Amino acid sequence: MKFALLTVTYGGLFYKGPALSLEQQIHKAKELGFDALAIETKRPIASPLDLTKADRNRIKSISVDAGMPLCCIESLSNFAGKHMEERENNLAMMRFGLEFAKDLGVDLVKIFAAWPGIINDEEEISMYGQFDRGLYYKRLFPSGLRLWNRCVTGIREVADMAADMDITLALQNHAPVLTMGYEDTLIMMQEIDRKNVKLCIDAPLFYERQSDEYIREAVQKCGKNIVHTHYGAWNISQHEDGEIVQDPSPSSGNLVNYQTFIEELQNVGYTGYLTSEYCLPAYKNHQYAGIEEVDHATRISLQYMKQLVHNSIM
Repeated sequence: MKFALLTVTYGGLFYKGPALSLEQQIHKAKELGFDALAIETKRPIASPLDLTKADRNRIKSISVDAGMPLCCIESLSNFAGKHMEERENNLAMMRFGLEFAKDLGVDLVKIFAAWPGIINDEEEISMYGQFDRGLYYKRLFPSGLRLWNRCVTGIREVADMAADMDITLALQNHAPVLTMGYEDTLIMMQEIDRKNVKLCIDAPLFYERQSDEYIREAVQKCGKNIVHTHYGAWNISQHEDGEIVQDPSPSSGNLVNYQTFIEELQNVGYTGYLTSEYCLPAYKNHQYAGIEEVDHATRISLQYMKQLVHNSIM
């Protein structure tokens, strides 16, 4: 099983200090021991608006020379906008993202059904727009159905664009619209009914539902449709004796059941990447931390996850 670094980790949003460029992150990923780099399409790192054809060719060449493949382009899509102009703007953004992927030789683009957004100009460290993550079971009302069907319709349109470029979309199990767990995401993929729409299933987004039984059910039901997944570098710590341990997830208070998740991914023949992201504010001693804290967390979480993979095949 291979490991990738997601560029949001060093995007300068969640720690005190400057962002690292794509070129720098290619080398950073190699230095830290990753097998590939996944690129999130947002400023200041990798907005398709900012990167010319020459930039894209240079980045592609640097990744080849460094032996650091580009494995996924990760969009910040939102297909649930209330106004038609919002939805059309999202479609335009997605076309830019697909063209960006094509230019870089990447055949996988991760999407959200909906995304609350990042606020980066009000506080010292960025934060997420508020959203209701939703219960794993809820009654459906007309307002919820409208959001759901806007997402299905919009993703179908983008999937058709992507098919023309031989690109697969990976729908992430992320709120809002999609409730916590895997069920909504799998159902939406099935309703979209496009061969090139697959799944990005993340265990932290199961929240409290971390039993062995539920994890196995999720991976088995989604099976071969899982083409991408992430793990968080923000809840792994190291004791003074060097032992690396997992801390409770800040979103649920539970430990994320990565061990069973990885074992089941192995069982269904998953061949994609385990992608590391540090996408929450970095603190140390109740102060905003610098890039060195993100470096440390990313290093030890990679060691922790590699050990889990080793354990799963023993």
